[in-house]
Amino acid sequence: MIWCLPLHPYLHCLCQEDLARGNPCCSPNGRPLSTSSEPALIIKRLTVKLLQHSWSMSALTLDPSKLLEEFPRWLEKLSARHQGSIIIIIDSIDQIEQAERHMKWLIDPLPVNVRVIVSVNVETCPQAWRLWPTLHLDPLSPKDVIALITAECHHADVKLTREQVKRLEKHCRSATTCNALYVTLLAKMLTCVKGLGDVDVIVQQCFECQDTVSLYRLVLQSVQQALHTDGAKQLMQEMLCLIYVSHNGVSEGELLQIYPELLWPTLSSLLRSLQSTCVLAQSCGLLNFQHLQALDAVRLEYMEKKGQDSVTVYREKLVQYFSHQMSQGRVTWRGVDELPWLFLQQGDKTKLHGCLLNLFVSQNLYKRGHFAELLSYWQYVGMDKNSMAAAYFESLKQYERSCEGEDMIVRLADLYETLGRFLKDLGLLSQAVAPLQRSLEIRESALDPDHPNVAQSLHQLASVYVQWKKFGNAEQLYKQALEISENAHGPVHPRVAQQLDALAMLYQKQNKYEQVESLRKRSMKIRQKMSKQKGSMHGFAILRRRVLQLEELSLRAESADTAHTLNELGVLYYLQNNLETAEMFLRRSLEMRERTVGREHPDCAQSLNNLAALHNERGEQEKAEELYERALEIRCRALAPDHPSVAYTVKHLALLYKKRGKLEQAAALCQLAVEIRQKSFGPKHPSVATALVNLAVLYCQLKKHTKALPLYERALKIYEDSLGRCHPRVGETLKNLALLSYEEANFEKAAELYKRAMDIKEAEVSGTGGKALSRHSSSGDALSLKNTAAVNPSLELAFR
Repeated sequence: MIWCLPLHPYLHCLCQEDLARGNPCCSPNGRPLSTSSEPALIIKRLTVKLLQHSWSMSALTLDPSKLLEEFPRWLEKLSARHQGSIIIIIDSIDQIEQAERHMKWLIDPLPVNVRVIVSVNVETCPQAWRLWPTLHLDPLSPKDVIALITAECHHADVKLTREQVKRLEKHCRSATTCNALYVTLLAKMLTCVKGLGDVDVIVQQCFECQDTVSLYRLVLQSVQQALHTDGAKQLMQEMLCLIYVSHNGVSEGELLQIYPELLWPTLSSLLRSLQSTCVLAQSCGLLNFQHLQALDAVRLEYMEKKGQDSVTVYREKLVQYFSHQMSQGRVTWRGVDELPWLFLQQGDKTKLHGCLLNLFVSQNLYKRGHFAELLSYWQYVGMDKNSMAAAYFESLKQYERSCEGEDMIVRLADLYETLGRFLKDLGLLSQAVAPLQRSLEIRESALDPDHPNVAQSLHQLASVYVQWKKFGNAEQLYKQALEISENAHGPVHPRVAQQLDALAMLYQKQNKYEQVESLRKRSMKIRQKMSKQKGSMHGFAILRRRVLQLEELSLRAESADTAHTLNELGVLYYLQNNLETAEMFLRRSLEMRERTVGREHPDCAQSLNNLAALHNERGEQEKAEELYERALEIRCRALAPDHPSVAYTVKHLALLYKKRGKLEQAAALCQLAVEIRQKSFGPKHPSVATALVNLAVLYCQLKKHTKALPLYERALKIYEDSLGRCHPRVGETLKNLALLSYEEANFEKAAELYKRAMDIKEAEVSGTGGKALSRHSSSGDALSLKNTAAVNPSLELAFR
């Protein structure tokens, strides 16, 4: 079954399996003034929905100038790979900006298994589309009109006389008075008769309204008349005018803050009246007009009567409100949606430019899919792609200078990644490498080289090299990302499937079909297993908690499975930052495991490890250290020396020792980490070099320079052989060696090594036209650890 709501534009994408399940996907297009009606954004959303059914397809470019041109070819490739029919439904297509021009792919011959259904107002339908097979929706018959009005009146306990019914039937026969919206609105007016006066008077007033907009104006007058005070009447006007000039609507909270005199009881009563009469609707927490005719009625009834400057006055109120929020560092999705658009409407290029240079504004727009909107803002202020990239780099450098603390460092890495992805989508591949590489370096240093976010950085950097046709570089990065994802999430996880798909796509471009097949099979198995796990994390946590309570009530018995469930719940609450509840579940899991499987079982080590991470998050380092040590002791006895679980605890306990100034203990564990990585990856793997550098850092802090030097030299050799002599990690290691040589008074060698390091750094940023700031090592090997961000340890969620 397909649902299409009248007068609300929706975009649907159905494949054959959807039709069998009766389960369509849809997303709203929005009113003409809304960015959601932009053609490029609609095509992007359509592409995303189609990709859900064919993950083997590569995504389209995000460049609006190329997107509309490339989409027909992309759709043809998709249809050739897809088994079954594809049905695309676009409701209210006439609300799309310049529909005939931007949706011209509809006129071209479509692939044989693709069908497109559109709805359009007969008055605005382009001539070329009128030749298609058409289904005309007839106006309501007099019988239907009376049935609708009678049903509405019966529900409100309003009785109409026969004479009134006849008059209504006669009135609703013209083209403008027999449409569904007009009749619905007429019925709403009649049901409000108890608070407005005599039925005959109301009916006569409605008869004077010969179209929907004029009837909406009568609705506004009637609702306003029913208010008891002049203040409430004025606030109703203010509220509707503010919604009128907004981009995507206004929230209740925003109205209460902008108008302090507006009290909650008054607002609640107003909203009830305006929603029940089809004037306003609430969606995603925002109040907006239910129909375009209601918007036109507000314009005629209030805005035009207030004068030509009324739009400017109300927009300025919104500008002041959202500007004040951003001045306090509160960059919300609401401010990001409204403020740049308001500056654009005001024609204020200076303020718009300053708003766009707020890195978090641009990041928010880009990450939520408003690529075309962001690009249009930059085009309006008169900057091309290269000028825009240079402006962002300069703004990022200024932000980096002020970064202090772990949270700001992590946000900095996110900003660099967003900039890199944005430049990649713009086709500026050479300029996209530097910010993505910088993001990778920061995350390796601040979060640890094996953190899942490092895999994300590797994946993004590899995707640039794929577009750049540098397949060798991309392959190495994808493999590293896959290895980290498997270690962090386990073999069955969506992130692992994502890395497998990316690697398979890379091999397919190189015609390595045997590797493609094996990777596709692995990915398919993971997705089949994961598809059985439905629901959000929050919903999953609630469901598992309820199941656990029922199990405990019915079985009254402890088991390893119940303890396993308790551990998973603890991890989920930890991820939701509910540390108190998380600790309760993790402790119950540990106690139950100690009773059911024994204190020396690896499952107990997992619970200990998770509790240690929780205490470390709270800053309770002494407790965390004790728990990590117990977990490591159990795992060393129960598991192989190179087991990933042993390596995991070694890594986090070493970091904790380092944080607490216990450098000797940290060095011993870092030595163990070197041995584990050598057994797991081989002696020449970059991960081994990273472990060597971390150990060398500790030896330098302990003033054991003779022990640190050979470790740095060995790490440098591994990096050069595996990553190339010009890789940033080579440069960072050279810089550390230079500093070590300087402290040993070998100034000539220090100068030589430092020059090599700077040559690599300059070559790295030459593609950006700027000079990136040099911070600490990309592999966590900065000699001065006082500025290195602390690691935020993750918990272990077992998979069975």
